[in-house]
Amino acid sequence: MKMQELKTMNSQRLFKQLASLREQLRQLRFKIYTKEVKNNHQLRKIKKDIARILTVININKQ
Repeated sequence: MKMQELKTMNSQRLFKQLASLREQLRQLRFKIYTKEVKNNHQLRKIKKDIARILTVININKQ
């Protein structure tokens, strides 16, 4: 997800996206732990997307 896309979203949509990504992160962690998934690079991508969304949310609060 790119920052330009995130900046155009309203706050309600950002929070929905954040919740969705956090759920994906949780599920992926369980799959990695049980060795169902070997691709750890997805974990990094989801974490970075969460950080981008939180950054946009914090910028909009100011």
